[in-house]
Amino acid sequence: METMALLSGRHFVDGELIPGSGIRHRLIDPATERSCGEYADATAEEVELAVGAASRAQREWWAMSALDRTAALHEVAARLEAGAARVGECLTREMGKPFRESHWEGGAAASSFRYYAELARHDQGRVAGPAIAGQVHLTMKEPLGTVVSIVPFNFPVLLFGWQAAAALAAGNAIIVKPSELTPLTILMLMEAFAGLPSGLVQTLTGGSAVGQMLVAHENTHAVAFTGSVPAAQAVARAAAERFKPTLIEASGNDPFIVMPSADVNLAARGGAFAAFLNCGQVCTSAERFYVHTDVFDEFVERLAAEARALRVGSGLDDVEIGPMASERERDRLEAIVQRAVTQGARVVCGGARPVAPGVGWFFEPTVLEVEHSFDIMHGECFGPIAPVCRVGSLDEAIDLANDSNVGLGANIYTEQLDEAFRAINEIESGIVWVNTPLNDNDAVPFGGRKFTGSGRELGAEGLEQFRRSKMVMIAPRAEADPEWFPYPDDDGYRAVMGDASL
Repeated sequence: METMALLSGRHFVDGELIPGSGIRHRLIDPATERSCGEYADATAEEVELAVGAASRAQREWWAMSALDRTAALHEVAARLEAGAARVGECLTREMGKPFRESHWEGGAAASSFRYYAELARHDQGRVAGPAIAGQVHLTMKEPLGTVVSIVPFNFPVLLFGWQAAAALAAGNAIIVKPSELTPLTILMLMEAFAGLPSGLVQTLTGGSAVGQMLVAHENTHAVAFTGSVPAAQAVARAAAERFKPTLIEASGNDPFIVMPSADVNLAARGGAFAAFLNCGQVCTSAERFYVHTDVFDEFVERLAAEARALRVGSGLDDVEIGPMASERERDRLEAIVQRAVTQGARVVCGGARPVAPGVGWFFEPTVLEVEHSFDIMHGECFGPIAPVCRVGSLDEAIDLANDSNVGLGANIYTEQLDEAFRAINEIESGIVWVNTPLNDNDAVPFGGRKFTGSGRELGAEGLEQFRRSKMVMIAPRAEADPEWFPYPDDDGYRAVMGDASL
């Protein structure tokens, strides 16, 4: 792809693609194991250029009217939609997901921009009932300044779209540090922001050292991070040094409960989608199945049939399952499955590399019968694995679902309303899907509990993540206040307490 070659080794700073001066690294197409480009580590000097440009652009952006900012964000949405196919192809070549999923990301990001374009101009604060008669007391909403966005490889366009839409709508500038696996995708995305002030949206590529420089910089003011728990903790500690607000989504290990009243065929189809979408590389993947004993055998059989029917291959072919994003990810997944088998798991289907095509970092969609005590049920697999555990009741399913250090999403398939309400109220997660796995909505907040992280994306909460509140009190004229000095003697200790003193 010629465009990928043109973007290789570059950053997007102050409205221009500039050649990176840092160390360069090869990018490997995970379906072919061939080089598809390269990226450069941003240097300290390049970070300074980007931060300075962001500060200038942010002041220009915030000086515009809300109506003009709204119109500009709608133009960004239109460009995202127009470029979705080209960006999608780049994403598939960089990290492997089926083109249908890559193409979808651009449209989903555009939807977030349209939502926040309107939400941000709906209000910029509120007027409160005054505590002093005749005055006006109000809350103003202001931007934080420059936001640092660190996005992962699995949904780079979507997640950056969520964060950038809210951050820009709130009046901020944003600098994105993409994953080392998908830098060219984010660089290609920068075309969509051509109509905004130069420097308002920028991209610096590189590894964790680049992210560390941006997070610690005195002239960045908030951080949005998606990644592992240890990396998120490091980001949070660095941001805390300057009291920067953080939006963190660190990990998921979502339960998927199936009760006897459910349509088992639909539950298996929904479970296959929830477990195997994007080769299982989804923070909200169904990673722990708790299936009632009355339907356990039938569910496992049908889920395995769904898994066997999935086509595995290059994301540019007609497939449902592409490769893992890197050789390291594939090797890590193999070790997880081997550990589960060692502990007693039964491999129902999959569990290995496919025989064909013989090249690429592929792994078969895998269904395992497991016990809750196995290691595979207590960490994020982040791959095409569906471990299924037998339970005897909803009480047991909810208890096991809550036996986790993370709490992003949860699923339940049931036709009993009381069971659905119990799951909604009792499962310790930020999201609960009842009979509708992995869906989201621009107008509803997305995020989790426990070690999943803090803050929310999407919805009004997502906008507030990138705004600060300012209290304003206005008196119509300057006049003496009865609370000022000197204090009247009648309010003194002797006058008030008299003989009743202690």
